Amino acid sequence: MIRLDALTKTYGSGSAAFQALRGVNLQIDAGEFIAVMGPSGSGKSTAMNLIGCLDTPTAGSYRFHGIEVGALDRDQRALLRRRQLGFVFQGFHLLARTTAQENVELPLLYRGSGRRERHALARDALGRVGLAGWEHHVPAELSGGQQQRVAIARAIVTRPAVLLADEPTGNLDSERSREIMALLSGLNSEGITVVMVTHDADMAAYARRIVRFHDGRVVPQEAPAGAAVA
Repeated sequence: MIRLDALTKTYGSGSAAFQALRGVNLQIDAGEFIAVMGPSGSGKSTAMNLIGCLDTPTAGSYRFHGIEVGALDRDQRALLRRRQLGFVFQGFHLLARTTAQENVELPLLYRGSGRRERHALARDALGRVGLAGWEHHVPAELSGGQQQRVAIARAIVTRPAVLLADEPTGNLDSERSREIMALLSGLNSEGITVVMVTHDADMAAYARRIVRFHDGRVVPQEAPAGAAVA
């Protein structure tokens, strides 16, 4: 599904240039659950941004289902992002005065979906993350774990092929973190490819494969000791 070949990303120029990625090679198959780990500045977030079409590489190749993403223009990349990719972040990024259902409907609104379709798909997505009956609650009425569930529902409401999660449990306690990871594992079992950046080895253990970054490069890959945790 995703193939990175000799991918390079450089910020700045001349003496101020910083090479965030130094020829990254990585393949992610459809249906995988990947945990991306590495110290700060290792390049993992840069790679996530490139995969998510939030940034463009300096050199190298990024193919999505065989399509060279670097050859796409800005509008085409935005279309790929809207139709194929879902995003979950450490911060929930919910609109404070907007209900859970309205927050989840936002990507559908940008896509131009009709009111009836938006309502049906948002309710379905909230049900999938265990929040049926919470549609009309605003974020202040929800726990941190529930807010992250709303954020995940918003990410999957467009039925993306890939879910990109950047430290999705970073703001949660241990129990809520395990709940979110069990949810991500369940979505993966339904066929969604999950690529997750995390610093937490316990959370990475839910993945089927760990990819480690160091100094802008991928180091040899491994299977996590606790793979396939329920």
